[in-house]
Amino acid sequence: MGAADPYALRCTLPSRPCCALWWISPHDTTTPNETPLRILLVEDDDTIAEPLVRGLEREGYTVSRVSTGAAALDEEGMDLVLLDLGLPDIDGYEVCRELRARTGTPIIVTTARGDEIDRVLGLELGADDYLVKPFGFRELVARIRAVTRRLDRPTSRHDVLTHDGLEVDPRTRRVHLDGVEVELTRKEFDLLALLTRDPGAICTRQEILDEVWDPHWYGPSKTLDVHVASLRKKLGRPELVETIRGVGFRLRAAPDS
Repeated sequence: MGAADPYALRCTLPSRPCCALWWISPHDTTTPNETPLRILLVEDDDTIAEPLVRGLEREGYTVSRVSTGAAALDEEGMDLVLLDLGLPDIDGYEVCRELRARTGTPIIVTTARGDEIDRVLGLELGADDYLVKPFGFRELVARIRAVTRRLDRPTSRHDVLTHDGLEVDPRTRRVHLDGVEVELTRKEFDLLALLTRDPGAICTRQEILDEVWDPHWYGPSKTLDVHVASLRKKLGRPELVETIRGVGFRLRAAPDS
């Protein structure tokens, strides 16, 4: 890559399809005046890893790099992990599953595969968001900052929300449907909690993106549809989340309402 400006980096560099995921600690409260976010880059391709390291360090992050999944799973104390799925020893999906089993930290998947089935698979593995390649380096950094801002946002509602067999606890971030716990990603939980606050009321797409993602979100709105599809599947009662075509979504009102 020579002295190429990392801001010009595009994820079309490798000839093989590549994917990555960002893993961000929910306890990180980094600001420009505090300890830099610690990033672990797991990437076996030097032509991708080297400009990424330089670019991220230029942004003020502390970056360490490993090239295998085993080495990534041995690392501790990282605030964020960038993980290529095409690793030489362990499939990246398996690394993702292991990370999710160990921690509830948010995960953003970045992938060259933009089909809905691929996105749903990533979400079901525990990812909170995704970024389809190719994308610019500046957008990638903006996503990191946006996720960090969302993690720092205080929770104002702590009462358990109940509706039609559904129980959503904002304090513990646990969901039960008909007495059975439902495992959701961070974004899926925030989406469901928002809808459950006022069953039957319509939440517009923009309102959901502003509250669950970020008021300054500029990514594709398709990410909302992917999360809704995954949420419906996990609940096992897809009719609970209704689509209001051209407007948004709502939680179905109870039958006796």
